[in-house]
Amino acid sequence: MYLHKKFDSFNCIKFDLDIKEKNIVFKDYFYKMVQMKKHKIYEAELIQPACPYCGSLALLHNGHLITNIRYLTANASHPVTIRLAKQRVRCRDCSRWSMAQSELASKYCSISNASKLKVLSALTEDRSMTSIARENNVSINTVQRVLGNCSHRFIDSYEYLPAHLAFDEFKGVDRQLHFICLDGDSHQVVQILRTRCKKTLLKYFGRFSPQARANVRTVTMDLNFYY
Repeated sequence: MYLHKKFDSFNCIKFDLDIKEKNIVFKDYFYKMVQMKKHKIYEAELIQPACPYCGSLALLHNGHLITNIRYLTANASHPVTIRLAKQRVRCRDCSRWSMAQSELASKYCSISNASKLKVLSALTEDRSMTSIARENNVSINTVQRVLGNCSHRFIDSYEYLPAHLAFDEFKGVDRQLHFICLDGDSHQVVQILRTRCKKTLLKYFGRFSPQARANVRTVTMDLNFYY
């Protein structure tokens, strides 16, 4: 009966954190004071179920690699960290070594992908990078890296543009304004540029084919001089 309750409680943690990966098993949680802030620490294990090279289930376990991942929190004064123990294994069939990988965070990164998505979403609002960094318990440099690394995710080619576009800007570091372009129907981000200057906008949209530009029927914007 006790084991059943314990199992349910740690599955509730996954539900509360909105983590759906079956290979992540939560073990415990506790509070710890770090730099005068009360941090909530979750301990979890990331299981390697099979060899990623040959698919064999015959694995020889050889310890863990501990990674501290900063995760989403509803209260910025109480940061959340997931102390993830990644299994290291050796395949008995192909003799190759591997380590468990997770969608929770990118390889060699201590910021969760969920936190990066929240930062990216906040960048579309009329806010400074300083306030976004403070709210998500990350550095301003991290916010800048998220902005710098997101551009390649939006455009697969320069052969298509949505029929309805929306232009706007948002505040960055030192009150610098960045440009954002949205799909007017789906509200999905088409592109984020580091500057809203006319020269930059002309250069960017000039890369699209004439057919892609001709597909645009409306552009929604304010009366900004640059646009």
